[in-house]
Amino acid sequence: VQLVESGGGLVHTGGSLKLSCVASEYWTAVGWFRQVPGKQREGVSCFSSVDGSAYYADFAEGRFTMTRDRAKNAIFLQMNNLKAEDTAVYFCAADIPFCGSNWYAEYYGQGTQVTVSS
Repeated sequence: VQLVESGGGLVHTGGSLKLSCVASEYWTAVGWFRQVPGKQREGVSCFSSVDGSAYYADFAEGRFTMTRDRAKNAIFLQMNNLKAEDTAVYFCAADIPFCGSNWYAEYYGQGTQVTVSS
């Protein structure tokens, strides 16, 4: 499985970024994770393997929106009102057994850096 992210970059506090990910094959349960050096990777959002509905971590709710283009095996993460604490490497992920506490994925992309400057 190949997952290729794009769209990361440097933005000021309150700004927006849109991340994209193209997968080599279709997965229902796909989403985004992020990681800060020295900390564990954490889930940001995912499409449920049960019904395909979108789920968001508390910090992402109301600010981040995940969408997908099934025809292109692509998912997107629109991030608005970015904060300094959103600075991290963001990973596209596939084959996520469940969304929520202690969630994880079987496959991750190489990651894209998002830096929010205050």
